[in-house]
Amino acid sequence: MPRKPTTYQFDLFSKPNDAKTMQTPRWQALPAETRRSVTKLMVSLILDHVDDERSPGEREARHDA
Repeated sequence: MPRKPTTYQFDLFSKPNDAKTMQTPRWQALPAETRRSVTKLMVSLILDHVDDERSPGEREARHDA
């Protein structure tokens, strides 16, 4: 007998008002530690993306600072 999954993966392409779709929790409802972790990860991703867009000379200057 197959077991039901205990976790839920958000479907980015589902209809937002679909009754079967689990609602995303509100940001304010998340624990403070979770909000901090997600914020740090997002900042890191953004800075890495910006770093990839720079020329090699600009990247070296940023890491030397």
